[in-house]
Amino acid sequence: MADARPTGAPTVLRVVLGKRLQDLRERAGLSFEQAGRALDVTHATVRRMEKAEVGLKLPYVEKLLRVYGVADPEELDGFLTLAREANRPGWWHRFRDVLPEWFSAFVSLEGEANLIRAYEPHYVPGLLQTEAYARAVLRAGMPHAPDADIDRAVTVRRERQSLLTRDGAPLLWVVIDETVLRRPIGGPGVMREQIAHLAAATAMPNVRLQIMPFAAGPHPAMYGPFHIFRFPLPELPDIAYAENLVGASYFDQRDDVSAFLEALDRMCAQAAPAHTTEAFLGGIRKEI
Repeated sequence: MADARPTGAPTVLRVVLGKRLQDLRERAGLSFEQAGRALDVTHATVRRMEKAEVGLKLPYVEKLLRVYGVADPEELDGFLTLAREANRPGWWHRFRDVLPEWFSAFVSLEGEANLIRAYEPHYVPGLLQTEAYARAVLRAGMPHAPDADIDRAVTVRRERQSLLTRDGAPLLWVVIDETVLRRPIGGPGVMREQIAHLAAATAMPNVRLQIMPFAAGPHPAMYGPFHIFRFPLPELPDIAYAENLVGASYFDQRDDVSAFLEALDRMCAQAAPAHTTEAFLGGIRKEI
């Protein structure tokens, strides 16, 4: 039997189409096994297509659509056109030599979200880093990497940052710990530039930056950093992301994501209000 193999981190569009295929199959009242028999593949292949774990082979997609009762030529053509687009590698694919596979999915989610919320206790979030600060952070995380790899990783970060100034840019709402601002990364000059960059970012209409001061005491997310993505696409639920030294975890179950959202909402109420952030940053910059 023919089968499909994983093709790396999925694009968000592939996730959406997988969910649409699932919806069509369930409406047709077919099991994974029945759909698999129609394609002469294993039921696991159909399951992986729906979970965006494999590429969407166009002959498979077209046959499934017909099996699921999609007969309108315009609807068929539209779905197949989207499937072709979903199979195209994301812009980050050309940086796969320096971009971990588990982080490629993050970049895809980030690029399609209309709301990005985050808590960061260790360093300035990538979307708000200056080039010098990014270079210092990457060098600390990849101490044995050649300079050329660091250069390429910095380029990825710059490409990601462009989404904040594009048409239809997402709202970025971040809470950072005061530790982030006081940890010397790259030297005093780099830190002064980075803090000035953060202050300028607070003037952007789609950036909301709050600081969790030491004086606020303990808070609900002292276990580590995380992101929450929300999308304009009805097929996609909110997704939470938590990173560790060698990988990351993605959560899309409602109870899991709700736990992250509740913690972040409580932190936003506990942190210094966004309208005080610029003054807070200015005070720290004078101390450096």
